[in-house]
Formats: sequence, C-alpha cells, structure tokens
Amino acid sequence: MSPKITIAGTNDEAALRPSEPVLWHLALLSGSNGTTLDAGLAGLKARYASTPAAEDVPVRIRTVGSTEGGHRGAVLTGEGVATEIGAQEAGGAKPVAFMFPGLGDHYVDMGRDLYRDFPVFREAVDACAEALTGELGLDIREVVFPASEEAAPAAAPAFDLRRMLGRDTGPQSENERRLNATRLAQPALFVIEYALARLWESWGARPSLMIGYSLGEYVAATLAGVLSLPDALTLVARRAALIDELPAGAMLAVMLPEQEVTPLLGENVSLSAVNGPEFCVAAGPVAAVEALEATLRERGVVCRRVQTTHAFHSSMMEPIAEQVTELARTLTLNPPGIPYISNVTGEPITDEQATDPGYWARHLVSPVRFAAGLRHLSATPLLLEAGPGQSLSSMATVVRGSDVGTVVASMRHPLERQSDSAVALKALGRLWLAGGDIDWAGFPADELDIVADAAATAVREAADPAVAPSSVERDLAALWAKVLKNEQLPHDVSFFEVGGNSLLATRLSLRIKRTFGVELTLRQIYEWSTIARMAAAVETLAAGGELDAQGSSHTGTSLARFRLPNGLTVWHQNEAETRHFYEDIFDHRTYAKNGITLPDGATVVDVGGNIGLFTLFSHYEAKDVRVFTFEPAPPMFELLSRNVAEHGVNATLFNIGVSDSESQATFTFYPRSSGMSSFHPDEAEEKHNLRTIIANQQKTDEDAEVAELVADDEELLDVRFEAIEFTATLRPLSAVIREQGIERIDLIKIDVQKSERQVIDGIADEDWPKIQQMVLEVHDADGEVDRLVELLRGHGFTVLAEQDEMYVGTDIHNIYAVRGAR
Repeated sequence: MSPKITIAGTNDEAALRPSEPVLWHLALLSGSNGTTLDAGLAGLKARYASTPAAEDVPVRIRTVGSTEGGHRGAVLTGEGVATEIGAQEAGGAKPVAFMFPGLGDHYVDMGRDLYRDFPVFREAVDACAEALTGELGLDIREVVFPASEEAAPAAAPAFDLRRMLGRDTGPQSENERRLNATRLAQPALFVIEYALARLWESWGARPSLMIGYSLGEYVAATLAGVLSLPDALTLVARRAALIDELPAGAMLAVMLPEQEVTPLLGENVSLSAVNGPEFCVAAGPVAAVEALEATLRERGVVCRRVQTTHAFHSSMMEPIAEQVTELARTLTLNPPGIPYISNVTGEPITDEQATDPGYWARHLVSPVRFAAGLRHLSATPLLLEAGPGQSLSSMATVVRGSDVGTVVASMRHPLERQSDSAVALKALGRLWLAGGDIDWAGFPADELDIVADAAATAVREAADPAVAPSSVERDLAALWAKVLKNEQLPHDVSFFEVGGNSLLATRLSLRIKRTFGVELTLRQIYEWSTIARMAAAVETLAAGGELDAQGSSHTGTSLARFRLPNGLTVWHQNEAETRHFYEDIFDHRTYAKNGITLPDGATVVDVGGNIGLFTLFSHYEAKDVRVFTFEPAPPMFELLSRNVAEHGVNATLFNIGVSDSESQATFTFYPRSSGMSSFHPDEAEEKHNLRTIIANQQKTDEDAEVAELVADDEELLDVRFEAIEFTATLRPLSAVIREQGIERIDLIKIDVQKSERQVIDGIADEDWPKIQQMVLEVHDADGEVDRLVELLRGHGFTVLAEQDEMYVGTDIHNIYAVRGAR
C-alpha cells in the first residue's frame, strides 16, 4: 500500500453515506473469471434498464462468484442511463500519483455537483471558505458558486471554437470576471482542489507521489504536511493579493523545445514553463510578448496567447518576491510526509527546500519545470488529475508517450457538458479497472445475485425475481439454444443481440412452427425478439389472437460474440454486417492502401468507430499505436468499449459525434444496419445503397447467407431499417485535439454517413499541419468528392479518390490523402 497519510478531519462514513438518495451510483464488479464478470455486467445493466437505480450510497462493490475475483468491471448509473465503463482482468495493486493543476481551466461552478452530492467535499469547501473570509473580505463560495447560476444545471457554457483555441475576445460574464481576478481565482482554485483531494482520500486513494502545476504545488505541499491548512490558505490568499497589485502581463504558449525558445526571448520576456518536449510558455510585459509572437509567426512557429491577467513565473513577479519570503517566515514549514515534485527544479522536493521560506519566492519567479517533473512519475503507472479541466492529463500523455499508463482526469473540462459527480465517479471506476492501490475495503460490498453457470436466470431475476419462466419460455429457450448453439441465453435480450441473424431467424421460425403449431414471420421475430416477448407472441397466436403491437429487435444489451476469420473474437451487433466490415478493413485493407501506412508508435483518430474493427486493425497493424475513437450511438459505443478493453487497445473513446461546432443533434440508429446510421437519414437512399451493395456482393459471393439477404424482400429490408433515435453531443475535432494534447496525427479515418464535410470543417487551421494521412468515405452529393479533393490538396496532401467495386452504383467513394508527394 502507498503511505497512509490521513488529512485531518476526514470522515469516511460521511463520504460514503450522503444524507439524501444519490443521483449518481458507481457499481464496481469483481468476478472470478471473464464469464462470471460478463454475466454480472449484463445482469446489472438489465436491472438498471428495467428499474431506475435507487441506491443509497454513491459506490458499492459487487462480487460475482468467488470473492477473490480476478476480473473487474464498472457500471456508472445516473440520469436514467447505465453506462459500462469497462471490464478487464485485474493485476497487482498499482500506486497512484496525484496531479494538481494551476490556473487556466478553472470555471464558474467548478465542483458545484460535488458540493451538492458529497459531504466530505462540502465540509472541506465550507471550512476553507470560513477560514478565508477574513483575508478576502467575502465568502469564496459565492464566487465559485454564484447564486445567479444556482437554478441552472452545472453545464458548460455555449461552445466557441475561438475561445477554445485561445482567440476569444468576447465579453466575459460578471461572474467570470469576478472569478478570474487573481486575488480570488487562486484561493478559489486551491479550495476546490484541496476539497477534491479530501474526497479522494475519503475514497481510500492516497497518493504515492504528487506533482502540482504552479498554484497546484501549494495543494501538494498542504497534503504532504509542509503547510498546515490555515497557513496554506493565508499564504495563497496574501500571495494572490500581492500579485493582483502588479502590472498586467502576457503569456505565450510556444510549440518549440526550451533550447530553441530561450535565445528568442530577449531581455524582458522570461521562460515561464516547460510543459513538454516541444511545449514552452513565455511571459513578460504585454508589448514584449506581442513582439515575440510576431517574430515566431513570421518564422512559422505555432504559438498561442494564454488567457491571463499577469506574467506568472517571470521576472515581473520579482518586486514581491521578498514579501513572499517574509510571509513564509511567519509560517511553520515541515518536511514533507508524502513525496512531491518541485516546480522549481523538476525534481522531488528535499526537506531543506520544503522548510526554506525563500523557496516560495523562488517558486514565484522560476519557470515551472513540469515536463521534467512528469518524468519522475514514470515509475507510477496511474496518474490522477485532481482539479478542474484535463490539461495536466494531456501534458502527461505527451511527455510519457507510449508508456503513458493510465491517466485519469477527475473533473470535467470547462467546455464539457457533464456532471462533475459523474466524472469523478467514472474516474474512480477507471482506477478500479486499472488496479489502483486504493483501500477498496472502505466501500460497502455485497454479492450480486448472478451466478456464472446460469446467466439466463440471473438476468431474468435481476429484472423481476418474482417471475418464473413459463413452459413456452422454457421450450423457446431450448429452440434458441439449438439454433444459436449457446446455452447462456437471457430472457430479456434480443435474439439478434446474442448472435442471431436473418438466416438463423428463418431457421428459428421453422422450428417454432413445428414445436408450437404457429407461424411467426421473419418480421415478427424481429419485432418480438426476446425470449419473454416471443413466448407472449406464441401464446397469443396459439390462442387465436393477433399480434398488434410492434416491438423491437434491439434491447441495447448485445451479448453476441463473433470469431473473425483471423482468429480475433469481438462483441458485435450483427453477423452479416460484421463480416462485411471485416472484409472491408482486414481483407481488402480499405484504410491501408494507396500509400496509407501505419508506423510503430502512430497516433490514429477513428471518426465513426462502430464496434471498433478499424480501431482493432490499427492496434494489430503496428506496435504501440494510440487510437482516439468516436462513436455517437450508445449501443455501438458499448460494444466498442468492450472490444477495446478485451484486446488491450491503447485507446481513448468518445461517445459523441464529430462536427464543425458544439451542439446536440438527433442521431438515427439502425440496429440491423448500424453502418448506415446517420445524423442525416434518408431511408430511400440507404435502402438503395444496401440493395446495390448486396447485389454487388452476390456477383462474387454465392454464399447461402448472402443469397438469403438479397434485397428483393422488401419486408426484410424494412426490418433492417428499423430506426431508433438518440440525442447525441457534437464537438469539433480540434476541441478534442486541444484537450487531449495531440501534437501529431499519423492517420485519420472518417466514416460518418454524409457528415464528412462537417468533420473536416471542425479542424482548425493550426491543426492541419499535425495530420499526416487521411482516409474518408464520402457521399458524392453535388460534386462533394471533387470539392474535398481540392480542399485536401490545398492543405498540402497528395490525394486520390476512387470507388470500390462493392459500391459501384451508389454515391459512396473513398478519398486517400497523404501529406506531401508519394
């Protein structure tokens, strides 16, 4: 275990038992093997789907089978949705390092949900606010959680790409202006990060090592016992007040190594931070920084102004350095009880430095050696960012490269529309999956009522323990087992989500007629597709009744696994479609031809991930590949998440759509034809394309199943385009590139059903040079292929457009773009 340093006043019971029913609940599952874990995950999600979770604690450990579980899973539920965070085999306990951010990603209402939902967080904020009242002359809670915002949910402000890229010149709200004043911003940030650390400590997470960025080092020093909480608050508040009296300054992020930046700074500009191999920050007087910016832009160097009020960590801080030293002399400084990294040296802080009052003056005027500090965390596999935003997570990902381990942010980015409580609990779930060295015994635990050898019974009992299967259900389950060659069959999951397809459905229909003497058409099997619903349909028909109500072939719980021809096993939705995608991606190498290659260590962006076959292809095509995958449809995202976890892919997954602005839009999802799901549905066009593709397949493939799927059967085609609508979040690609700290993209694959132009338009000018290769599936409406070819050539790519023989007769084409000449 990591050192157990308890922060004074922690109340574990208060952390685990809020006074009101929880709005968000994290279920941590432990299974003796993969089969029991899968059964547990399926049963738990089925329970939450049928009955909204009414949990009395925010976190509970659920064991399935043996209490010595070697496999772990996690499910987060809230706002009527149950989301599987992941599942994987547990390893040994891994130490966790804490990272505390500085100013920049703070925002009005940061942590409001945590303050509402978790007593430990609330008590810490309250204690700090009361202690600061004398120093600030106000209640800092009114600054962070202003009353005017109280009625609104904690959500991000409207998206503005200019703002995200640091070009915003628009007015701030009164609440933003108040919080952004240095004399209030720094104490406010300290309070939120300290309270968040208290929450994590109450959850049993105790850091083995810490690093803070600028002001974040004050939080680390407090947790390490160098400063008492009252002394830390005094030092932070008075230091902020001194800075607030200094002349305004400017800061500039520069994408160059330190040795190349330093000679360009001149007399008045200081090196303020070194955040990565090619990421520095310069600071100084506004005019001097503007001149440096002009020089860099003339040389073609990527640089960006940092939104700030002062030139932090520069020579402009020197006038108050002695006052900070004298202030520190009045405080009690102790050797650290937990090791942490010094910003001044980029090395672990020594006892001498921690107890030297002059250290805090040097910290004020010296550059932040954050990249060097991160290298000292290389032996710590798990990094937890304990503060608003995700900037440190992005920096850590860049500095650590392929050895990134698990980097977890525990508060949302200012521009994200999520609950901070959901983000924090999801972070805890990720640490559980990664084997974090956390005192998990502090959470309540019980056994989940699902057993490994009876997954069908388990899921049914989770939904309604009082209902026993009827004789028709039992007989139907036996027919399903014969057709699907699978005995583990839940009664409330679709035939098509446990491996069924239209050919097998035809066989099932014949067996039903022989067994029960009634005829279920293929369409009715799709509509009455679970064992429970199908049994009700059989009983109705046997009694001479008619089937009026239409159901769905999609329940949102796919338990189907499929062995690909290359031996890989995947979770999937539809066998025929999975085979088609496999042939496209693995056999025909559609995304790795015409000069497209994947080097070892590549960064890949997969826009339109579906179940993740291209993400898996990238993982196995080269070594140490990192993938960022986007999939807006929740059912596909669940399968994608399972496949990525099972194959150990180094992937970051986003359950969102990609567009040219931040918004929300209706996404039409076809469970039986997921590849044609779209933000721009056109059923007539999609049916035409599917007919044409099937006809083209038949020219070269006489397989019986393909013949069975021929599109002449209009009823079957209607079933294949059964539609479900979701409301999806849309974000520009550059927003994610910025948040994730992506500096180079070796390949972007875009397959988004008529939304490709919006994806392209969401790439900011400064991000195009990062992109080396791009493959797009394009629908050629009104010359769109030619327009995109010219656009890509204008960005320096050699471009080829072609139409695969499978798509002849449709408007679907592929574009291949490689930077520079081949």
